[in-house]
Amino acid sequence: MIYYIYEIERELNMSRPRTKTDLLATATSNYEKLSTIIIGLTEKEISTSFDFLGDEKKKEAHWKRDLNLRDVLIHLYEWHQLLINWVRSNQNGDNQPFIPTPYNWKTYGEMNLEFWQKHQSTSLEDAKAMLEKSHAEVLKLAEAFTNEELFSKGVYKWVGGSTLGSYFVSVTASHYDWAIKKLKAHKKNCAAV
Repeated sequence: MIYYIYEIERELNMSRPRTKTDLLATATSNYEKLSTIIIGLTEKEISTSFDFLGDEKKKEAHWKRDLNLRDVLIHLYEWHQLLINWVRSNQNGDNQPFIPTPYNWKTYGEMNLEFWQKHQSTSLEDAKAMLEKSHAEVLKLAEAFTNEELFSKGVYKWVGGSTLGSYFVSVTASHYDWAIKKLKAHKKNCAAV
């Protein structure tokens, strides 16, 4: 997860929030940016399938997996659920890894594909509502922790060698940047046609 998100951040040239205040502000700001792009999509951009096959720079699996706005929103929603379930389970004493069995950090791409398949009948409107709700839940959950609990290593054994806050950053601010980049690329493709 952390490697995956660091790659996104490196690609996007962004700095990572390192305090609770920065986490909440950046997550909120990036979510608003994403929402603004979504609201501004034309009917053509919404109805045209994503197609990045002609771009040699876009080799990662997600460029082929996500075919529309709903797919992107569901991906964000499902990663919110991973975080929420992971934190709550571990707070309740049920030691769970972030990536649920049978997946791991080497096979999370298969998990992402399962999320995609699971939601092929989810409507775009439902996906928007689900993401809006889960975004609010993740921010509320982050609010429940102190800055030290979020950004000091070793506070929670179940987090491993990272910080809890890094997971929150990854599934919010960084993931929203990923989605923004994807939607901008799609808009550019639609304009070129």
